[in-house]
Amino acid sequence: MPFSLVRPASVAEAVAALSGPGRALPIAGGTDLLLDLEAGRLMADRVVSLARLPWAGLEERGDQLVIGSTLPLRSLERRAGLADDLPGLFDAVRSVGSASLRRRATLGGNLARAAPASDLLPILLALDAGVRIVGPSGPRSVPIDRFVRASRSVDLAPGELIESVEVPRRARCAYAWQRVRPSNDISQVGVAVARPPGADAWSVALGGVVPRPIRVRSAETELSADDPPADARARAAQVVAREAPFTTDRRASAEYRRRLVGVLVERALERAVDRGGRE
Repeated sequence: MPFSLVRPASVAEAVAALSGPGRALPIAGGTDLLLDLEAGRLMADRVVSLARLPWAGLEERGDQLVIGSTLPLRSLERRAGLADDLPGLFDAVRSVGSASLRRRATLGGNLARAAPASDLLPILLALDAGVRIVGPSGPRSVPIDRFVRASRSVDLAPGELIESVEVPRRARCAYAWQRVRPSNDISQVGVAVARPPGADAWSVALGGVVPRPIRVRSAETELSADDPPADARARAAQVVAREAPFTTDRRASAEYRRRLVGVLVERALERAVDRGGRE
């Protein structure tokens, strides 16, 4: 089905283009949207390009790193010091597709799509990321745990756009995943752990297990120490494997995911404790 392409030069123009009559969809990198439009999985009267909006940067504001929603993942990956300051985020970004795909894919597009097996959502959830939104009613901020509602369902009203994502500038964190073919497949399971500055315990977040990423807070009670010992890490992994919900789909069975998660939780915690990351 044909559609018109709109290239607004300002945020106000973009919001107006999305709020007008008919079906309008925003496009940033387009790595998923263009395929969906071509296959007829999505329909649109207008596609609104975000290429001219000032959201493709990185900025440090106090103790927060503000990531523009249209910043290509490859640019985020290449940020100086990211592997030292936020090693879990660095690993999660590098796990997304190939380098050529990451040159176009954006953090905002990944969030808006809210795929159940997203590699970025678990680490953002573990880091307590905030999502900055603009729209017809003005700007607002939403915690990532409230922003993602379900598979491909997020807290965006008509005409609203993701402007940026805020994470701690530095945090001890790690991301571990499993997939059949590392460079091509979608993750069967993703596990993120993090201890943001000022947190009382390590956070544990999972992706690819239910239709949205989740925090397993019952396991986090075992992880109050700055450097949780091996027995505490093992107990936390057992709690996650026992209490987290798992589903069966074409990529893996629920039982396989349950066994896998226990291994990955311990592995991610060990990596985060050993490798660290400056606070």
